[in-house]
Order: sequence, then C-alpha cells, then structure tokens
Amino acid sequence: MLRALTIVAVAGVAGAWFLTRPASLPDDTFAGMTGDPEAGALVFAAAGCASCHLAPEVTETAETVVLAGGRRFASDFGTFIAPNISSDPEAGIGAWSDLDIANAVIHGVSPEGAHYYPAFPYTTYANAAPQDVLDLIAYLRTLPADATPSQPHEVGFPFNIRRSLGGWKLLFADAGWTVDGDLSPEAERGRYLAEALGHCAECHTPRNALGGLDRSRWLAGAPNPSGEGNIPNITPAELTWSETEIAEYLNSGFTPEFDTAGGEMVDVIGNTSQLPASDRTAIAAYLKAVPPIE
Repeated sequence: MLRALTIVAVAGVAGAWFLTRPASLPDDTFAGMTGDPEAGALVFAAAGCASCHLAPEVTETAETVVLAGGRRFASDFGTFIAPNISSDPEAGIGAWSDLDIANAVIHGVSPEGAHYYPAFPYTTYANAAPQDVLDLIAYLRTLPADATPSQPHEVGFPFNIRRSLGGWKLLFADAGWTVDGDLSPEAERGRYLAEALGHCAECHTPRNALGGLDRSRWLAGAPNPSGEGNIPNITPAELTWSETEIAEYLNSGFTPEFDTAGGEMVDVIGNTSQLPASDRTAIAAYLKAVPPIE
C-alpha cells in the first residue's frame, strides 16, 4: 500500500513539474524576417514599455530613453520592481538573443527558463504579431545601455516559488481575443492595439483571488492596486464619450468636460499620443464595440 502511494505521489509530482514547465517559441520563429526599429518605436509606444521600465527619475519627454528600471508596483502579492531592460549586456538585455527577448515578451520566460511574474503583461503580449515583436526588439537594441542592476521583487512565500507560476499560466494565460464577433476593420485594429499591445485590461478589469483577470467583466473597472480609489469602467455603460472625444483624449489628455488625465493615465496618454491618429481612432472604435457592463 505504501509503495503504491509513493508511486502515485511521485507520478503526481512529475506530472505537475511537466505541466508547469516554461513554454518557448520555436527556434525558427523569426526565420526570413528582419526587424525594423522605426516600426518598433511605434510598437514600443503602443505597448507602454517606457511607462514601467524608465528609471524613476526619468520622464517620458526626455530625449534619451533609459530603460534602467527601478519603478515599484504594489500589489496584493507583494511589490514588483521593474527590471533593467536596457541594452547593457550585463545589467540589461543586451546579450540576449532575439528569441530570448521574444520568449520573455510572449511567454513570460527568462533565458534561464524561469517564469516571470504577470506584473509583466505577457498575457497580453501573447497576442502580438511576430513581426511587431521583432520590430520592437530591433528598436530596443537602438536604445542606450545603462549599468544599473535590477532589484529583486519584494514577494514573500508562497508567491516567491517561481515554478508555481506555470500553474497560474495554465489557468489564466490563454492567448486569444476577449472581445470577439463581427467587428469592423477599424475596431479589429483597435482590439489588436488594446488587447495585444496596450494591455488596457491589466488595469481596467477586476481580478480574481489568484490575480487572474475576470474576463466576464472586461474593462468594467477595478480597485486601484495602490489602495487609493478605483480604476474606472471604460465599457460603453460608463464611458459615454463619442469616438472622436475618446480619440482626442488619447491624443491630448483633455476630456470632453475640460478636465485632464491624471495618475497613471498621464503615462498612457504619453504613449498613445505618439501613435498615428488612425490608431487612436481605432482604439476608440474598439471601446465602443466592447460589451457594456454596469
């Protein structure tokens, strides 16, 4: 009996270890493709990379984008600290291959095969087109190196067990669109910008007890992780602005009520204002196509 229980236990552990293994892209993912850093600059803006990875003392209006990391993000699971993703070969990602960076972006996996915490929104980037990811990588390689070491996250037991994130990914990291159905080409482009790059839902959608997004309440608002107030509902049930007004807000930060963007949205506007006007209009069309949730 004891031997049978031991066999079952060992098989269970082996099965769990197999299921939680890190995923990786095929070696030939970028075969025959070339990254365009100019196009990558727009992907960089749409994906909001600077909002997290700029050094805390650097503003997005700075002429030189220094991705030294160091910004702190509080959560119910601990405090996450953005790492250095500059082109420094020691402190940053300068020595990583294109595939290493793509695996981090799309699968949330380090070059050493460790799972990244989903504070890094790879669950969104999983929907990004390979060409956009390669363009982003090409742009990142043009940015300056910085030797500031990354700081460790302040996460306690049991959340500091990285392997357990493989189980979390099985539950919550499925790639695919949340808003589906008969969308106009413009709204489809907006969906790509919002659900594959811009990760709007990471802030505007509530989460369950394990930190997974509650997709039944997509963009319906959520508690602010800082503990100060709530992040607003941006479904048509609450966001009643016209598409033109939404597009203007994403460009200038000015609301139809003559107010201005505040808090984290200041960084978001800094990103969306760099996109072509057609992309801001596409995001507005997508937000109008999202199912309204009271």
